[in-house]
Amino acid sequence: MAEDQKVSASTNYTGIVQSPSFQDLLRKKRKFIVPLSIFFMVFYFSLPILTSYSTVLNSNAFGAISWAWVLAFAQFIMTWTLCVLYSKKAATFDKLVEHIIKEAKGRG
Repeated sequence: MAEDQKVSASTNYTGIVQSPSFQDLLRKKRKFIVPLSIFFMVFYFSLPILTSYSTVLNSNAFGAISWAWVLAFAQFIMTWTLCVLYSKKAATFDKLVEHIIKEAKGRG
């Protein structure tokens, strides 16, 4: 934490957690993280499940490359995409945190 953002030991953390600003931060983070996590898990586990219990991905997509390889490669793209999305969204979360810290300093 930056020197100007340090919070003293006497800070009322219970008050911060119960503040509308902090609750808004948690709500926004949940609204973003939960759907993306569910999407990630479904997409990630689709490859081992589909290759283990069906032959759907065995057909050729491009030449000798099967759909299983296409889905496996897509998982790398999906992982990088989610990382970029979260990194950009984290900047907005950081602004909310700065606001919460300013509020806490104003109360303390």
